[in-house]
Amino acid sequence: MDKPLRVLMVSDVYFPRVNGVSTSIRSFRDALPAHGVVIRLVVPDYPGAGAQEGIRRIASRAVPRDPEDRLMAWGALRDALHDAATGWADLVHVQTPFLAQYAGVGLARRMGIPVVATYHTFFEHYFEHYLPWLPAGLLRRVARRVSRSQCNALDAVVVPSTPMRDALKRYGVSRPMHVLPTGLPQDAFRRGDGARFRAAHGIAPTRPLLLFVGRVAFEKNIDFLFDVLRALQASRPDALLVIAGEGPALPALRARAQREQPGASVHFVGYLDRENELPDCYASADAFVFSSLTETQGLVLLEAMAQARPVVALSAMGTADVLLPASGAFTPRADPAAFAAQVDALLALPAYARAELGAQAMAYAQGWSASEQARRLAALYRGLVSP
Repeated sequence: MDKPLRVLMVSDVYFPRVNGVSTSIRSFRDALPAHGVVIRLVVPDYPGAGAQEGIRRIASRAVPRDPEDRLMAWGALRDALHDAATGWADLVHVQTPFLAQYAGVGLARRMGIPVVATYHTFFEHYFEHYLPWLPAGLLRRVARRVSRSQCNALDAVVVPSTPMRDALKRYGVSRPMHVLPTGLPQDAFRRGDGARFRAAHGIAPTRPLLLFVGRVAFEKNIDFLFDVLRALQASRPDALLVIAGEGPALPALRARAQREQPGASVHFVGYLDRENELPDCYASADAFVFSSLTETQGLVLLEAMAQARPVVALSAMGTADVLLPASGAFTPRADPAAFAAQVDALLALPAYARAELGAQAMAYAQGWSASEQARRLAALYRGLVSP
């Protein structure tokens, strides 16, 4: 193997903040050393985060209107990146388009080393949920312009799906783009105990359980799943929707559940421990349901498949790369009645047929290994450092 490649990775978000970006960073950070890449990670500090080898935490404060996230101190971030990179880094990898983008690109240009970034979030349909007092068309134009400028300042762009790559091309991004999704670590296939989860939450063993896992944010289109549940209850009045995660849309969804879903047909479980609770939660579901239209990949779909769960989801943006034939997934049109009919048909299948779908989903998920994606990313790094 060639000598180790040293990569300085910087992000505006990381664990204990739970989201897809944090999961992607950890997945690659854990898998890259086997492919000859050493990572130093610079991220915000969080209350109770604690020290970890290879991670530099930067003093930060809560983001207004979004207390889950942190805003790093600019001076401290620049100093930390300089200290971590000088005499060490071969390449900079930026993971988020906020302070990390500008500090990381600036450092790389001063040092004369390559810089890449992963475009994780489809911002064109993101800002309108958090700045609703501004015209949606204006926000989309600003998001496209900023994304184009940021991506064209890089040596290469990593995108998690082909639809995201195509969207960036439409924006006018001219830098090389590489489709490289986040892979699943091997422990994602360790089977959870669905009966244990149901018992812990007082859910009857035979109750039809639909599961959503992810950040409870407006852009996830979770309101659509409430509409699906209402339509489904015409034929399955005992159907239960479990929502695992937290986020800014949670108060509004709780209020809607109390207003529209008497009889406890929506159950919120918050963040779950990824080692035991989350696998158990996945394994408890009769179907994993997902309705986001803005995903750049949809990693939770693969996590559900790894737990042998059939999936019913809208195929849009990055999820279209995942929701393929023979994946144990169904993709109804974006209509609550049609979606509910598909869920109802799935629930009506005999147990052996649902088990076959689950086995198909698990076999499909095994083709998305973290090791293979890390190998491809390491090859991209080496091509940029030694063209």
